[in-house]
Amino acid sequence: MTQTPKIAFIGAGSSVFMRNIVGDILQRPDLSDAHVALMDIDAARLAESTAIANRMVSTLGCGAQITSHTDQREALTGAHFVVVAFQIGGYDPCTITDFEVPKKFGLRQTIADTLGIGGIMRGLRTIPHLWSICEDMTDVCPGATMLQYVNPMAMNTWAIARKYPQIKQVGLCHSVQGTSQELANDLDIDPKSIRYECAGINHIAFFTKFEQQMPDGTRRDLYPDLHAAYREGRAPKENTHNPRCPNYIRYEMMTKLNYFVTESSEHFAEYVPWFIKDGRDDLIKKFDVQLDEYPKRCVEQIAGWAEERERLATQDTMELNESHEYASEIINSIWTGVPSVIHGNVANMGLIDNLPAGCAVEVACLIDSNGVQPTRYGALPPQLAAIMQSSVTVQGLVVEAMMAQDPQYIYHAAMMDPHTAAELDLDQIWALVDELRVAHGDWLPQWARLSKPAKVA
Repeated sequence: MTQTPKIAFIGAGSSVFMRNIVGDILQRPDLSDAHVALMDIDAARLAESTAIANRMVSTLGCGAQITSHTDQREALTGAHFVVVAFQIGGYDPCTITDFEVPKKFGLRQTIADTLGIGGIMRGLRTIPHLWSICEDMTDVCPGATMLQYVNPMAMNTWAIARKYPQIKQVGLCHSVQGTSQELANDLDIDPKSIRYECAGINHIAFFTKFEQQMPDGTRRDLYPDLHAAYREGRAPKENTHNPRCPNYIRYEMMTKLNYFVTESSEHFAEYVPWFIKDGRDDLIKKFDVQLDEYPKRCVEQIAGWAEERERLATQDTMELNESHEYASEIINSIWTGVPSVIHGNVANMGLIDNLPAGCAVEVACLIDSNGVQPTRYGALPPQLAAIMQSSVTVQGLVVEAMMAQDPQYIYHAAMMDPHTAAELDLDQIWALVDELRVAHGDWLPQWARLSKPAKVA
């Protein structure tokens, strides 16, 4: 192929993530001459990321072209692929607000970026900008594929499909491949021997099969081993990704639901009503629930990046390792036609029978020159679909709020959120949403803002 791909990276000021994604791309022979257009609204962070990307090009000795843009439309023009990774409002002030305001009402959270009141507010801040990217893509790169890495993933994917169904998109996460490796580690099994089937919604997908490929070609069900390891105290082992966050909750849920969920215990703790409860600190201790985990990570990452920036500034070359993200694999398969299989978030168009049509589901997808082709799963075990439906209801109400530009659906979403409803009564929920709408102010779309609370808690 004589043409080289153009890859627009929206939110390139996320320098560490940009380094992982672009580093993966440039290490693939058929993509090493790509034009990578980095875009961010923060000129200083964009300059840092551009310097890092150029350092990678120099290290690899490849022919890639790196360009830098503060204008989104300019970066997107002529793109074949659009990687999206941004956080509207950042840690300070928006993440801080999403944690501190609910605490005033007695509502504690762990991550607050996917579901719960924090996920709801994050969706309201995020979806309008994703729609602006879709609008520009429609005009200047209508055939491009969007690789969307922004939380709340499911709300975002659903909202894009509702308003811009013509956009080719896939929402991406690393929870499926990451969890399979964690479980292999718990069982002291080579991750390369693991075979699985997995489906659901983002962060609440389940391994409905989890097996080991044996030397004779047969497959062995590993669920009895997982149950035994948990029962005997051999699992979970220390979480090497974050030692603060062991997987007790996920193993406990496996004993109740028969299947293992794909996202971390600290995430799952706030997706359901059973682990963070007023007056039940015994549950927090028993399952090692990491309250306020996301703000801790944000502070650590900010400090870590400051150290990393100083180190990179003194180096002429960079050490490049392959990440576990799907982006380069998808781009390579679409560009070259060499097939691959990933787990992606797409609209539920006949893919999972017992989840609502149109909602965002996470299923296996074949990738080749025809693009992203989701695989039909069929019906999930009913207890798993029931767990997911609680989240889908909240997601759908946020999307409805966005489509109708009607604040009433924000309150309805908060009412239906499992953790919020388990902790607060209706008046408290209404007052909490009021206060968050006031506190976030201009970070929200105009129709969602509130000048002063209508009620006092």
